[in-house]
Amino acid sequence: MSQANGFYVTTAIPYVNAAPHLGHALELVQADVLARHRRLRGQPVRFLTGTDENALKNVTAAKAAGLDVAAFVAANADRFAELREVLELSFDDFIRTSSDRRHAPGVQRLWLQSAARGDFYRRRYDGLYCQGCEQFYPPAELPAGRCPEHGVVPERVAESNWFFRLSDYGDRILHALESGAVRIEPAAKRNEVLSFVRAGLQDISVSRPAARAAGWGIPVPGDPEQVVYVWWDALANYVTALGYGGDDRAYQQWWVEAAERVHVIGKGIVRFHAVYWLALLLSTGQPLPDAIFVHEYLTVDKAKLSKTAGNAVDPVDLVERYGDDALRWWLLREVAGLGDTDFTEERLRARYHHDLANDLGNLVNRTVSLIHKYRHGTVGDQSPAVDVGSDLIHLCAELPADIDRALAAFDLRAATDAIWVVVAAANRLVEAERPWELARREQAGDDVAGERLDAVLTTLITACRILTHELTPFLPTGSAKLAAQLGEGRQVPTPQPVFPRLDP
Repeated sequence: MSQANGFYVTTAIPYVNAAPHLGHALELVQADVLARHRRLRGQPVRFLTGTDENALKNVTAAKAAGLDVAAFVAANADRFAELREVLELSFDDFIRTSSDRRHAPGVQRLWLQSAARGDFYRRRYDGLYCQGCEQFYPPAELPAGRCPEHGVVPERVAESNWFFRLSDYGDRILHALESGAVRIEPAAKRNEVLSFVRAGLQDISVSRPAARAAGWGIPVPGDPEQVVYVWWDALANYVTALGYGGDDRAYQQWWVEAAERVHVIGKGIVRFHAVYWLALLLSTGQPLPDAIFVHEYLTVDKAKLSKTAGNAVDPVDLVERYGDDALRWWLLREVAGLGDTDFTEERLRARYHHDLANDLGNLVNRTVSLIHKYRHGTVGDQSPAVDVGSDLIHLCAELPADIDRALAAFDLRAATDAIWVVVAAANRLVEAERPWELARREQAGDDVAGERLDAVLTTLITACRILTHELTPFLPTGSAKLAAQLGEGRQVPTPQPVFPRLDP
């Protein structure tokens, strides 16, 4: 398969003003499932993540910690990169916007291309600025005078900045969204963006005084007194990581020629990706992304996870105590597609025990134990003569397509539901056929019961192996253990629990 058929998937790159929390883990795991799933289907994949390091809030946090900005940023960036091993992630590239040599040249190239089109002008601006969002807000978008995202009163900032002619791109952005050329999932988020664009777009500030940024950031080409606005800088990572601005062979393969370009982001930054990013690409003559997949927030006691609020849940700590299977499964099975999802450790343990330890774990353990008890660890022909479990066989055949459809719509819950329909059907087959009764009848001389027992065991082991294969993108650790437990061909290893119960 050529690179022209490739799948390019990215996460948003987070600020590094603090350590990663569970919300960052959610997005990384979601994107990882998409990447692993496409690889499982034989498609070339490039999966990018990284860290957004040129923000004013990073400078502020470093000063508050009494640390050099570069050292502070590097230490926190390392903590995000280390999530690869913690969460069993499979990203192919990790970009750091303050130190990666690919990034600044690409940002400057984009700036110069927009400038050549006449899309920048400079003017003085007086507005309300939320440092948490790194964004100016009009008063109409501040309920009770507070930032809708962070709940703080924005500061009044007056300065001279470069502005981008966003208003010139409203019609083209609207066409891209209405035509489906750029797809936003779920549909509710698409409708929000369409409403915003139809109301009319205003030009936006795309630089900041270098003095206010303490010299941190990428200088505006030809104007060293200004640095490029962090969002303009950060969004560019999706192409600068591909060598845009230098050796752009990867850019040609994974952006220009890729079959799909997909961004996975949180709901708080939809406008930046579905409006500002599209305008930047249109201004510089580049292809647009194909899809923007939007997830909601995780909360604790109905409050958004936040280091400032003191409720940030540490994914590293959770994995150390419960394992990556338990955490990944909760994130994929429990988190709602629409509406925020409240996290508790009790819910994480309950979901693990109900699904993995009980439903799937017991199914596999019973299947392997029955094969060893009644057939000395050897299964019969993979196409039994006796018709047993036709519903289960049909569900297994349909499972890959069901998962494909669900993930194409960024519905992780539907994908895991499809898997669990098969798990439930397999468990029903055990209860309906009662292999131990068939074995008792066989021992009493009933050859028909013996043939049926062979068919039941063969159908069950086949279903378990199909489930394990399809679970690989969701639970890379657990599926590897399941595969080792189920073996290949006719021989089945001795039973060992794959999903032991968790201690509180």
